Amino acid sequence: MSAVKKSFISAVIPQIRLQEAVLIFITMIWGGTFLAVQHAMQVSGPFFFVGLRFATATLVLTLFSLRALRGLTWYELKAGMLIGVSIMFGYGLQTVGLQTISSSQSAFITALYVPIVPLLQWLVLGRFPGIMSWIGILLAFTGLMLLAAPSSADMTLSIGEILTLVGTLGMAAEIVLIGAYAGKVNIRRVTIVQLATASLASFLMMAPTGESTPPYSDYLLYSAIGLGLASAMIQLTMNWAQRSMSPTRATVIYAGEPVWAGVVGRIAGERLPGVALLGGAMIVIGVLVSELRLRRKGKPAAVAE
Repeated sequence: MSAVKKSFISAVIPQIRLQEAVLIFITMIWGGTFLAVQHAMQVSGPFFFVGLRFATATLVLTLFSLRALRGLTWYELKAGMLIGVSIMFGYGLQTVGLQTISSSQSAFITALYVPIVPLLQWLVLGRFPGIMSWIGILLAFTGLMLLAAPSSADMTLSIGEILTLVGTLGMAAEIVLIGAYAGKVNIRRVTIVQLATASLASFLMMAPTGESTPPYSDYLLYSAIGLGLASAMIQLTMNWAQRSMSPTRATVIYAGEPVWAGVVGRIAGERLPGVALLGGAMIVIGVLVSELRLRRKGKPAAVAE
């Protein structure tokens, strides 16, 4: 095969690295967890289930990382605890929301954490979002209105949708913190700390929310084990992949998560109205647009690309 032909094929068919392929697979699993969590809410309260889920993930990962934990530093402990609190906040409110909204709606609303990241960086770090970020935010929140209330004239959000939306702040904080610490810490040690923190913080949240411990059931146990394994895999993979991948590239892959959740939800019998599907599509487009960057390129660079 000639060099020109190989070059043409490489330009048309993007090369997918191992990290990207693994993240795509993880995103598919992540999308499928929304429906599983929603079903688990029939036998458990939200914060107890989130705590049990991440306790299982912590136990599984610790069993394979006992030697690595010996070198835990204060810096890694602080990083893991901050990320863990963000995870509890995001997943906790998301799980509460799943008691009253469909898994497909929850997944699309959760995807709003991506355009929220530039806003969070602006508020915390003083980095003003670029024009593409603002366009992505506008598209995403317009999509939210269509998704949340497709048959309502006043586009009123339900309590489940509001809680899920607020929970995206925790998701956004998690991504910002992982990006800040990923290249400076031991991945396994920080992942264990963040999972353990998320579990403990979730159990502690049961008291102020008035949530009681549910009775034992096989379904609850199996759901916690399955989702715990998925959580350990997702968190470890995110920390590993983002060490050698740009946040933009990772975000484009994460944008597929609500799509996979929608596919799983539809297979399970969920049916969103056409306007709601349009809103979901606008959220995904907004997520992608928010990560684009306008750059001036010289003629040689433009031709090469």
